[in-house]
Amino acid sequence: MLRRDGADPHAQPLAYSKVPQEAPPRLHKAEPEYAPTQQPEPFHEPVPRTHAPSPRGRRGTPPPPPPAAPPRADRAPRPRRKRHPFRWFLVFLLVLVVASVAAVINLDGKLSRIDALAGYADQVGNTPGTNWLLVGSDGRGGLSSEQEQELATGGDVGPERTDTIMLVHIPKSGRTTLVSLPRDSYVSIPGHGKDKLNAAFAFGGPQLLVQTVEGATGLRIDHYAQIGFAGFAGIVDTLGGIDVCVPKPIDDPLAGINLEAGCQKLNGPESLGFVRSRATALADIDRMNNQRLFMAALLKKATSGATLANPFTLWPLAADTAGSLKVDEDDHIWDLGRLGWAMRGDTVATTVPIGGFDDVDGSGNVLLWDKTKASAFFEALANDRSIPEELLTR
Repeated sequence: MLRRDGADPHAQPLAYSKVPQEAPPRLHKAEPEYAPTQQPEPFHEPVPRTHAPSPRGRRGTPPPPPPAAPPRADRAPRPRRKRHPFRWFLVFLLVLVVASVAAVINLDGKLSRIDALAGYADQVGNTPGTNWLLVGSDGRGGLSSEQEQELATGGDVGPERTDTIMLVHIPKSGRTTLVSLPRDSYVSIPGHGKDKLNAAFAFGGPQLLVQTVEGATGLRIDHYAQIGFAGFAGIVDTLGGIDVCVPKPIDDPLAGINLEAGCQKLNGPESLGFVRSRATALADIDRMNNQRLFMAALLKKATSGATLANPFTLWPLAADTAGSLKVDEDDHIWDLGRLGWAMRGDTVATTVPIGGFDDVDGSGNVLLWDKTKASAFFEALANDRSIPEELLTR
């Protein structure tokens, strides 16, 4: 018997589960066979060809780079330190401030202090602005015989007197005024009648001089500074000399100078003789004019940029100045600094209005103030106003 499936008719029929299944017909073309799975390989940048000779056997192929050393497992990589330039700037600024404060304290300790501004009955009341009394004395304390000869001090001439007396008025606003008070001014000295102004210093020292000036001017003195011969010359030499335009030739053996007219540099002894000499036609009047010329030249050089920017000049100058001055008990180095700063610019330099000269028994030749003009002159300063031009002596 034939079977539909084309099998041998004599064979035993198979169970349904054992009948071979026909493969389903393919609806599409034969599917391509896939390549076997590949392992990824590391990629290396090609090494650029160099001009070095190629190794033997591999011409044109550069040698491979040496393998990098593996990182050490026993030490972690060190973190990179951050730079802090602003922190170092603050440290430098702090050191500078501390050093400056220490220097100021040191200089303040070098000042010699005296009781110059003592109170007294009927003392002049406070006046606006700030008033300094600057005194150059003929004190020879501490000078050797050689120094006295070099500075032409003339040896010991009795009680210490004042060669230079200047009143400085610093207003709340406006220009500072420098007033020369002639030492031969004929004024009332409390307890001693009328005499020359510098006699007040000989009679009662700085206290009586201040009291006499306050009574004569009507101005309250707020600060006092005094310097002697040696200190005066030392400050000039520390600055390397002072450039001064001498208006008239001066030949004064007593002051130790022989100066030609014209601009020139004066050393310490020459400067001292220049501000002390009266060997000119107008004597004491020329002397006061010379003192103001010198003061302007001294302050100009002491406050110049070249001096302030040079610590090798500035520090010796400050130390010599502080060591040479006598000030009131309540005065300090910063008060002197404010004085120098106020006088560095365009200062009004003048003298008290003069009325003439006279010979007085017991006092000799004295200088008289013009009472009317002097009253208006000092009244303007007492009210912190500018002095009228017609009252100024140029």
